[in-house]
Amino acid sequence: MGILMLCYLAILPNYGPTKIPPHRPYRVVALYWHFVDIVWIFVVALLYLVPHYQVYVY
Repeated sequence: MGILMLCYLAILPNYGPTKIPPHRPYRVVALYWHFVDIVWIFVVALLYLVPHYQVYVY
């Protein structure tokens, strides 16, 4: 999904001048990548950090 959004931003300037400013697509893509960054922190924590620091109870 992110690659498609970046491709859209790459071809957006080729459409020429428009009446509305093109800030909204850039903002949406930036928010998406910030969301991916936050999710990635949790994925790394759950898959790599938590199993190494798990306390075994017998």
